Formats: sequence, C-alpha cells, structure tokens
Amino acid sequence: MLLLSKKQDWLGNIRGDVLAGTVVALALIPEAIAFSIIAGVDPKVGLYASFCIAFITAFIGGRPGMISAATGAMALLMVTLVKDYGLQYLLAASLLTGVLQIISGYIKLGSLMSFISRSVVTGFVNALAILIFMAQLPELTNVTWHVYAMTASGLGIIYLFPYVPVIGKSIPSPLVCIIGLTLVSIYLGLDIRTVGDMGDLPDTLPIFLWPEVPLNFETLRIIFPYAAAMAVVGLLESLMTATIIDDLTDTSSDKNRECKGQGWANIGASLLGGMAGCAMIGQSVINIKSGGRGRLSTLVAGVFLLIMVVFLNEWLSYIPMAALVSVMIMVSIGTFSWGSIINLKSHPLSANIVMISTVTVVVWTHNLAYGVFVGVLLGSLFFANKIAHFMYIESSLNDDNSTRRYIIHGQVFFNSATKFTSEFDFKEVVEKVIIDLTHAHFWDLSAVDALDKVVIKFKREGADVELIGLNEASATIIDRFGIHDKPEEIEKVMGGH
Repeated sequence: MLLLSKKQDWLGNIRGDVLAGTVVALALIPEAIAFSIIAGVDPKVGLYASFCIAFITAFIGGRPGMISAATGAMALLMVTLVKDYGLQYLLAASLLTGVLQIISGYIKLGSLMSFISRSVVTGFVNALAILIFMAQLPELTNVTWHVYAMTASGLGIIYLFPYVPVIGKSIPSPLVCIIGLTLVSIYLGLDIRTVGDMGDLPDTLPIFLWPEVPLNFETLRIIFPYAAAMAVVGLLESLMTATIIDDLTDTSSDKNRECKGQGWANIGASLLGGMAGCAMIGQSVINIKSGGRGRLSTLVAGVFLLIMVVFLNEWLSYIPMAALVSVMIMVSIGTFSWGSIINLKSHPLSANIVMISTVTVVVWTHNLAYGVFVGVLLGSLFFANKIAHFMYIESSLNDDNSTRRYIIHGQVFFNSATKFTSEFDFKEVVEKVIIDLTHAHFWDLSAVDALDKVVIKFKREGADVELIGLNEASATIIDRFGIHDKPEEIEKVMGGH
C-alpha cells in the first residue's frame, strides 16, 4: 500500500505534473527575484533558495502538489537582520530556522492547526497581501513617469492577456508581462531600474556554503529571534497552504511531516547560499489549477527554475523592476480575500473582530506570527464566552418541600464556573439537595472547585447533598481533584469557620 501510494505521488499524473511544474517555474522566477530584493539580498539568494526548497520538499514534504520556495512573508522578516548584520547572518538564521521546524515536526506542532479558525486564516492571508503591496511602494516612490507607465502596462497585460483567443490560457500572463516590458525597455532604451541593478544573478550551480559567522552565544543571541519568527511564520503559512490544497484536492496531508520537510528544506537552502522559505499559497494554487497533483510537479518546478536562471541569467538581468512590481501587485490582489469584506455584513461580529485584529496586528508589527497569536487568543476567548452562555440550571421542589432538585445543562469550565455557583439558593431551608449532572460536563479544575463550593455550602447549611448522573469523564476529574466527598478535606474547610 505504501509503495502504491508513493508510485501514485510520482507517476500517477506525469503529463499534468510536468506541465504544471513548468508553468510554476516560469512564474517563480520573478517572485523569487522580487522577494530577494524585499529582503535586501542578491537575486541569486532567493533563486537558489527556491530551487533547493522545492527540490527537497518534493521528496520529504507532507503535501504532494504543494509549492514551497522563497516567499514574501519570510522575506519581510529578514529585512532588519540583513541590513544590520549582512547575508552570512541571514544564512545562519535560515539554518537555525530549519532546525526549529524539524523539532516542531517531531513534537507534533502540526496538530495545532486545528486551533486556528477560518477567521484567523482569512486575516493572515489579507495581511500578507497588504504587506506584499506595501513592499512595492519604495519602487514607486521618487521615480520617473516611465516607471508608472510600465507598471500600469504590466498590470494591463497580466489581467487582459488571458482573454486573448487560443494562447491566452496556455501562456502565463505574468511571464508575458515580464518578457513584453523587458523588450519595450530595451527597444526604447529607458533609463529605469532593472534586476541587474539589484545584484548579480547566478551563472553557476549552487555550491555548499557554510555560513561565515562566529560560532558563539553572541551569534545565537542575534539570530535566534529572527530564526524563531521565521520558523513560526514559515510553518503557519505552510500548514495553512496545505489545508487549502487539502480542500481543493479533497485529499489529506501529513502536517507534522510537512513541518520536518520544511525544516530540512531550509537547512539545505541555507547551506547552498539561499534564504529560508516556506509554502506559497499563490503558486500552490496555480500548480493545482494547472493540473499538478503529485510530487513530480514540485520537483519539475524547482529543477526547471534552476536551469533557466543559470543558463538564461544574462537575459534576466534586463528585466525592469516595474515588471516585477506589476507581478507582485497581481500576487497581492490575488492573495487578498475580497469576499471577506463583503462577508463583514453577514458574518458574526466576533468572527469579524478576530479577522480584523489579525490583519491590524500583522500590518502594524510586520510579523505574521503576532497577528495569528492575537487572532487565536481572541477566537478562544469569544468561543469560551459563547459556550458559557449555553449553561443553565433548572430546579424543582418536591411535594413536601423537603427536597430541592437542581438539573444542570451545558458545559462547566473556568468561564462558566461563577455562573454555576450563583444559580443555587443556599439560604433555602431543605433537608436534601439533589444535583442532577446527567446533561452537564465538567472540564477543568475551576469547574471541580465550583462544584466543591456548592456541595460544601449546602452541607454547611445542614442539607444532605446527592450528586447523580455524572458521566465518566466528569466523574474522573471530580474524583481526582474534588474534596466534597473527602471527609478529612471537608473537615479542614468546615473547621476554618
């Protein structure tokens, strides 16, 4: 069964995977260069990284058909490190990022994706789109009108070319944009910035390169905050992308294996002179839409990318920056979830607050991890508050007014514990109190403590208390941590008053 699964991953869709991988490789070139420039490093750093990460995740990643490479989310986290300490420290941080991600995979942090709500994912995607757009603004500031004209023309080509009969659907419009604007720029001799002005493009295959940094605690102190942030953001984007591809293909993936795969890929990238990366939402969707389903599509994308940049590097240096800005604006527009704005009217207020808070924190801090943390925290608080409202208590008195029966409905936990204790009338004079827990569940120590208080207060008033209907899980936690049925513990409490 395992061999059959592996054969299906590699050979089950050869034609579709090869064609899709080729399309993705063509689209990866401008993005890898653009993300390198965002991070403040030579284009070859992003290109080598994209090849290496795609190549390694094709073999050991947990999600067949998903594209991983250098990304804008990771590049944005590298800017300060590169500016203050240089490329070698970035390579060291990328290597440490991989180590942290491998550890995350072994301790099964991939399972934590179940705690991230759809509102947080939407906020994450929207914030990423905004940050990518903001990263293009320096290229559009204090420039000549030619740059604005080229950028507008590029966007026109990207969005209108798909409507051209026959070839419109078969050739990626971003590629047409880049080639077209490059030819126009060369023909007219425009004096505008090109990729060649940003740094040297690779003309050789990547070689093994150990980061030239001191191996001491001072280096660790410098790179660890960046590595930790990149590890978290990289895993968040990779796991969210894997979830999206799961939905698109109606298949499942191994999230913990993906954590380890991303880690090994980033280690490999750093040792070949590349920067850390992660899964790409846009490129992964392009791959799936183009017919890619297996690991072969990811492998083809990485290998074809390297072949093009090594043997066509001279041509790549002529690409005007305005063309890349057009492509990145397209990526930003395509990444943003425009439906989320329309859904603000129909979605619950709590979901909207979570989404908007995630976007706000990410854009304010430029750190996707902070935004996701705030979103998950707010989502958990809203959920706890909502569940607490569903707990209520019914009560009835028997015919001779000697026994009061309380029937508990709902979930008793830290947020509903106070409400639970307030529903009982401890001053009522009755001989016996029956607390029916058939329709209730006790979740934590706060719930157990609340039950102890109720029982002990009734006993203090002279009533006999009987608990009935406890389910097995509730009974287990109450027996272990409760004191209301332990005479010696009750004596301590009662003796203190």
